[in-house]
Amino acid sequence: MRAPYSLLHLHKDLRLEWRSRDAINSMLFFSLLVVVIFSLAFDPTRAFSRQISGPIVCVAILFAAVSALNQAWARELRHNVLEAHRMSPAPAASLFIGKVLATFLFVSAVEVLLTPLFVIFYNLSALGNAWMLLLGVPLGTWAILVNGTFFAALSIRSRNRELLLPLILFPIFMPALLSMVLAISAILSGDADPALWIKMLAGYDIIFTAISLLLFDTVLNAE
Repeated sequence: MRAPYSLLHLHKDLRLEWRSRDAINSMLFFSLLVVVIFSLAFDPTRAFSRQISGPIVCVAILFAAVSALNQAWARELRHNVLEAHRMSPAPAASLFIGKVLATFLFVSAVEVLLTPLFVIFYNLSALGNAWMLLLGVPLGTWAILVNGTFFAALSIRSRNRELLLPLILFPIFMPALLSMVLAISAILSGDADPALWIKMLAGYDIIFTAISLLLFDTVLNAE
């Protein structure tokens, strides 16, 4: 029964975002800000742009993800919706999976919109296997969102949750961030094989998704 409940939560978040567009607008603003500022700060020659584009892509995704995560649970606090989730027969893991999937779709939509801008602003063309970006970027995005959704729920009752979330999330996400940067840089430059870093991202995702699913029931029902 877990999959139908997860789809219900996913459908609810998608409908709410379609009506308000709060998360998408804030993500686009911060990620576009990163792209434009770095393009003005550096001379985007073809060789140099490949060296800096990997970290810039990851920073843009990180800003977009944190912006979405700060709003992920805010809607559940209104009108005691979170309390209703706690009293419902739906497994806590289904709420978590639905929330992660919804945020993943929002961030992925922003990434798709940013792709042509990166190509234009930084004059990019992948020298490695470009199709591997379809593995590295989603795996890295899932890594930050699965951890971010968990820690956002953990800090939801804190007054300074917008500040607390990055302080908890960034140290945990650092190994995945490093793997993501090195994988994207290797694909764009063609100087190295990104397979090792993509495998590390996949392993990271499996481990932390399993841990989050196991512990989320405790987090959701914590007083």
